Amino acid sequence: MAAVAYGVSTVLRALGARRVAVEMRENPASGPHASEGAESSTPSLTSTMSTIADPAFLLGTLMVIVGFGGGALAARFLPLFLAQSIVAANLVVTALLGTLLLNITLHTRDWVAIWLVVLSLFLLGLSSAQHAVDTVERPFHWGLLAATILVCAIALISVYTLKKYAAIVGGATAGLLFGIIAIAVRVLDGMSPFNLVTILSDPAAWSIAVAGAVGFYVQTVALQVGAVNGVTALLVVFETAGPSLIGVLFLHDSARPGLAWLAFVGFIGAVVGAVLVAWYSTGDPDHFGEAPPEKGGWHRGREKLSES
Repeated sequence: MAAVAYGVSTVLRALGARRVAVEMRENPASGPHASEGAESSTPSLTSTMSTIADPAFLLGTLMVIVGFGGGALAARFLPLFLAQSIVAANLVVTALLGTLLLNITLHTRDWVAIWLVVLSLFLLGLSSAQHAVDTVERPFHWGLLAATILVCAIALISVYTLKKYAAIVGGATAGLLFGIIAIAVRVLDGMSPFNLVTILSDPAAWSIAVAGAVGFYVQTVALQVGAVNGVTALLVVFETAGPSLIGVLFLHDSARPGLAWLAFVGFIGAVVGAVLVAWYSTGDPDHFGEAPPEKGGWHRGREKLSES
């Protein structure tokens, strides 16, 4: 549920970003970059707010809530390397829906990378132990909150200062923040038995609120200035790798007896597949449908058009 909802959400929000970009170019006098020119690669707070107000973006935001519910349930009861890898399948949903709603062309290399992710997730599902430890010492909760604040600061500063690299940093830091949410949900106190006071007094709950708000905002900025598949792939890599590592090191996540090697192969395959999609899809978004076609084969970038 989380994978499908997040994939649909990303495409709808990218569609909203595209429509706002087109509207700004058609009406430059009212756009936030009127004094800078329509080709500015740096998003402004005003353009981001306009994107968030777009109807398609709002529907995508609703799907984020659905995805959060599914992801939280999985993170609470499954090893994080399994839960996060299943959620990472939203990359496939995003890529497939992008061909229909955003006119994105998938090459053979993209299909290879997508199927590598799918098969790797299958291996992870076969190998992972179906149990999860959800209690840790309180210092871990405070450390999680400190890490959240640090990543948020880096994310917000970077997306407005790195210009053409804003999409890369935005996708990566949004992934880290969504990964923090999964970890925080896993260790959150007061869930069983349910105690609202205990939940609200837990630093992990504060991490969920802060990481969710900032991660959502930073991903929105990344979708404004970057290609949707590339942003999503970077988000998936960091959202999967971070919690998986924390789960194994601190939360006793493990594979079935004798199948640790299969879990390792599946995890590496999922990350490599996502990295391949990121490598070939990270770039400037084609909001206006005017960019040259992408190079074929395993070559990265777009074709150069002759001046004639």
